[in-house]
Parts: sequence; C-alpha cells; structure tokens
Amino acid sequence: MPRKTLSTLLLLLSVFLPYPLMAQTAPALEKIRVVYSAIGSSQSAVWIPYEAGIFRKHGLEVELLYVGGGGLAAQVVQSGEVPIGTFTGGAVVNSNLAGGDLVIVAGQMDVLPFFLVARPEIRQPEDLKGKSIGITRFGSATDSALLYAEQKWPIKRGKDFAVIQIGGMPDMLAALKGGALHAAMLNAEFTILARKEGLKELVDISALGLNFPTSTINTTRSYLRRNENAVRKFIRGYVEGSHFAKNQRSFSIEVFKKYLKNNDLNFLNGIYDLYVLRYIPKVPYPTPESVQTVLNQMAEKDPRVVGMKPEQFIDARFFQELEKEGFIQRLWR
Repeated sequence: MPRKTLSTLLLLLSVFLPYPLMAQTAPALEKIRVVYSAIGSSQSAVWIPYEAGIFRKHGLEVELLYVGGGGLAAQVVQSGEVPIGTFTGGAVVNSNLAGGDLVIVAGQMDVLPFFLVARPEIRQPEDLKGKSIGITRFGSATDSALLYAEQKWPIKRGKDFAVIQIGGMPDMLAALKGGALHAAMLNAEFTILARKEGLKELVDISALGLNFPTSTINTTRSYLRRNENAVRKFIRGYVEGSHFAKNQRSFSIEVFKKYLKNNDLNFLNGIYDLYVLRYIPKVPYPTPESVQTVLNQMAEKDPRVVGMKPEQFIDARFFQELEKEGFIQRLWR
C-alpha cells in the first residue's frame, strides 16, 4: 500500500473510531478514604506520602479525614464508613472484645510521645488530688499514657482525680489554658505550645520506656476480605512514604507547615528530628511486642484478655509479601 494511502487511512481511523480505542490511558485510580486521629506529627507517616503523590503512584486516590481521638476514629472504621484509619492499637483490642473485627495491618509509632502538662500551681502528681486531667478519649493513646504514668502515683483515677474526655489536642490545650482542666495529656507539638502559655511539663511519658502501639494502621477483617488489593496498595505506598519522609527533610517540613499550621522553622525541624527520624520506624512492621503491652495493661481489670496472643490482632501478610518480593530491601539499599 502506498505510503500516502496508508497515512490517509490512519487519519480516517483517528476521526471515526471511538476515542477510548485510540488513546492509551492510565488505569483509573481506586478511591479510598483514610481517617487520622490527631493533629500531631505521628500522623506525618500518612500525610507525607499523601502530599508527595506516593499513594497515587501505587494506584490509589486517597481522601484524608480527621477525627479527634483514637477511640472515635476506631468507631468510624469499625462502622465501615471509612475503611482505613490511624489510631492506637489499644482501640483495636477494645473493639474486638466488644465484638468488632478491627485488625492492625501496619505499625506507625511504638513509643508514647506525650507529656502530662499541668497548670503552674501543680508541681507534682500528688497535687492533682481532687483535680481533673484531660485526655482525648477513653481507650485512646492519651488514655493509655495516663494509665501507665499513674501506676507510679499514690493517687488513683476515679478515687482521687477525675479523667475527662475532651476531644482533640487543640480542645485540651484550650481547656487547660482556660482553667477547665488542671492537667492534660498532650503530644510533643502541643506541649511546646503549652510552654509558651506558662504551663509546665509534669511527666515525660516517652522517657518511661514503654513499648506501646501509640499509632497503627488499621482496617477491618471484613473489609480485607472484600478489598484486599486496595489495602495492599495502601501499605505499599505507606512503606515507601516512610522511606521518602526520612530522606526528604525539606519536603517533609513543608508538609508539617501545612498540617500543623506553623511556620516556625526551629519548631518544625525539632518536630521532624523527633518524630520522623526517631519515633517513626524505617519499616513500619506491625509489632506483637507493643500489642502485648496493651494486653498486659488490660489483664489487670479484664479477665477476657488473659491468655490472648498479640498476633490475634495483627495481619502481617502485606509485609511478608513486600519482604518476599524484595520491595523493602530495594528501598533501603
């Protein structure tokens, strides 16, 4: 066939054939909603890959939603309204005991980066007798941090002081400044802000050495059965995002600026060093050791957890797959 005739034929095909048959388009992104439970840098392990487009690279269009407090975020995921959430692993255990099917599919942070911050007149834990302490929600990481700290105190909740659910960190700081609370369990960022208000750090929980699932990536077993590949894509992006965050300080600082609404570079670099470089692991495996801490705590009051194994609340299949195919090794070589 003469070259001119062939060119004419191709031109006619491009006019009359439907566009989808002529164009090579990228596969459509799968939409998925993800809830995070704190305005704090522990959530940067999700914020940073989201802002860097890493989830999109792995085929997902992620919608991030904020819900104040791990207990409430756990309820949202258990309800099926949002399929994946970042909140404390303790909420996963509590949900299962109540008949739910939440499961941990990745770790995020296994230390408790909280400070018990008090009004100036409170100088020691004993001064909290007859007073009130704020947490986000019962069953949240802030609640677990307080439970661990008060094990060493001569005063006890309920009998000697009240524990009050407030909601998010901004609400707790506002209540503390206004005098509605005498102390509150704040994360590192809000502790720094509290110092500027003349409030004082009473206890550094992170210095107590507790291995605890402060923040984990969670879904439900029922969602996993129906949408295993969506979770697989999310975990791949999440793991790559951890590597990206630890190697891209400038980009990560810009993400902190956006989510923390703070332009103080000294503050932001300090937060990056603390959370991204120290607290958030290189590879966010779901760890049985941290969940065991929760079970040990709960066993003192709830006989149902006696004899339970942490592996009952973890599904590590995606990390096993990533290791088998060499994905993690390639990231960190």
